[in-house]
Amino acid sequence: MGTLEGHLLPAVFLLLYALYYSVLLSLALLWGRKVVKPPLPPREKRGGHSPWQWVPLEGIVKVVFSLTLILSELFYPPGVNRTRLVDWEAPERPFLFRKNWQHTTMYSFFMLSGVVDIVSQSCLARQNVKLERAAEARAFYVVVLLMATHIENRGALEVRVHVLLLVPTFLVALVLNIEVWVPDQPPLWVLKTWMLLVLSSWLLQLCVVLYTPPSGQPWRAEKPEDMAFLITFFSWHLGLMAILLAAVYGLCSLWLRHCSSSMGSPGGKYGMCPTESSREELQRLWAENELQHAGV
Repeated sequence: MGTLEGHLLPAVFLLLYALYYSVLLSLALLWGRKVVKPPLPPREKRGGHSPWQWVPLEGIVKVVFSLTLILSELFYPPGVNRTRLVDWEAPERPFLFRKNWQHTTMYSFFMLSGVVDIVSQSCLARQNVKLERAAEARAFYVVVLLMATHIENRGALEVRVHVLLLVPTFLVALVLNIEVWVPDQPPLWVLKTWMLLVLSSWLLQLCVVLYTPPSGQPWRAEKPEDMAFLITFFSWHLGLMAILLAAVYGLCSLWLRHCSSSMGSPGGKYGMCPTESSREELQRLWAENELQHAGV
C-alpha cells in the first residue's frame, strides 16, 4: 500500500461502498424504515423467490476485493514474495515487510467481515444482523489500531495526513459498534455514511498529497503553509461530502417521485421485521409484507 496504486485501489472501493450506503440510507429515510437495510426473511420463507435475490453480494464483494488487495500486498509486482514474516537466517531474527503485513492484516479483517455476511445470510436459519455489524466494526477498529502504529518513524507530513484519516475511521467503527445494540437511529446512519464518504475522499486526497500533487511540487513538512492547508482541505472534505450525501438523498427522492408518478400510485410502504421477534411473529409479519407487495 506504500504506493499510489496501493492507496488508490482501497480509496476507490471505499468510495463506491460509501455511495452504495448513501443510496441505502436515502431510501431508508424516504421510506421511513426502522433500519437501513431490511433483514432477510427466515430461510423457510425464501423458497418462492429467485435464488439470486438472496445472494449476499455485499459479503462476496468484500471477500473478493480484500483478497485481491492481500495478494497485491504480498506478491505485487509479479515475482515478488513477501510472505516471509521473520528472517531466520539473521542472528537478530528481524521481522520482515512490516508495512505489508500491517496492510494485509487490515484487509484480512474486512475479508472476515465479508465471510460473516455470507454465513449469516446464506448458512444460518435466520440472518444475524448484530453479528454482521460487530464483524464490520471490528474491521474498522483494527484499521485504527494498526494505523496508530503504522505512522511511527514517519515524516511529519505523512503523520498529519494519516492522523486525519484516523478521525473518520474511528467514528465509523464507533457508530457500527453502537448499531449492534441500537440499530434504529437515523442520526447514526447519517453520521456513519457521512464519515465513510469522508474516509474514502480523504484517502484519495492522501494519494494527491503524497504522490501526485497537481502543482508538480511535493508538499513539504517544513513549510507551515503546507501543513496548515492539510487541515483546511480536510475541513473542505467534511463539507463537500455532506453536500454529496444531500445530493444523493435528493436524487433518490426525485427517482422515487418519478417511479410513483409513472405507476400512478404513491410509493410502497415497507413493513420492517424485528430481528428479536418470535418465529410465529416473524412468519406473520413476512406474510403480511408479501401480501402487501404482491402487486409491486
